Amino acid sequence: MDEKLTNAQRAKVLIEALPYIQRYNNKIVVVKYGGSAMINTELQNAVMGDIVLLSLIGIKVVLVHGGGAEISETLTRMGKKTEFIDGLRVTDRETAQVVQMVLAGKISKNLVNLIGNMGGRAIGLSGMDGHMIEAEKMRDELGYVGEIVRVDPQPILDMLDKGYIPVISTIGYDRDGNSYNINADTAASRIAGTLKAESLVSMTDISGLLRDTDDPKSLIPVVNVSEAPQLIREGVISGGMIPKVDCCTEAIRRGVKKVFIIDGRVPHAILIETLTDEGIGTMFV
Repeated sequence: MDEKLTNAQRAKVLIEALPYIQRYNNKIVVVKYGGSAMINTELQNAVMGDIVLLSLIGIKVVLVHGGGAEISETLTRMGKKTEFIDGLRVTDRETAQVVQMVLAGKISKNLVNLIGNMGGRAIGLSGMDGHMIEAEKMRDELGYVGEIVRVDPQPILDMLDKGYIPVISTIGYDRDGNSYNINADTAASRIAGTLKAESLVSMTDISGLLRDTDDPKSLIPVVNVSEAPQLIREGVISGGMIPKVDCCTEAIRRGVKKVFIIDGRVPHAILIETLTDEGIGTMFV
């Protein structure tokens, strides 16, 4: 917190957060964690600190993480080339094993450890644990890229009931023993919908939905999901934002009350969006 704040100002900040703390108390908030905030150590510490704080004030936080940059780096070190089709990584059987190793074996455990060191309690889960995320092949040319068939929320609910923060790696399974690489935005959306979460917070490398991509002041603070098709036609939502907005719409359709796209490059973005009047991103309702 800014050293220049007086004790009275600090107390005022806490009191202003009170209605939000009451609103979210004992509710589930799903955070999709990815982008620059994952690879910048300072931002990573800020995000994990936010999550521990939300957990300690009685909010049931579920952390769903990506890890594309680290997967690419590992594959490069192995001398394996990465190919993308429509923004999705072509995943042969060997790549699927690498995805599992990096997401569930490395990133998840590091995040669990970091949360623990900050005074929180976390448990790493992958979509294979408790057969939580069942998947099937999305398209043959993508290999083992999974389309979600079913999400069983019980392993997540069990962890939340025991006071843990579930840290979820987006790997799916099928009945034939295959593992699948699943897009983290898609998985977070389905998980939030299945849990009927109060909100889904999606961390990205942009400040939210901009009417003019060159003008940060043109941020659209609130979007009704019924407006999304029109915004796509107008070109306001385009390129890589289309699948992200589709995931936001899908989450709302499945029962999530609010979905936020926020800038993960801003320290403590989760707290600003969740516990203040201003907020910093775009809210879908």
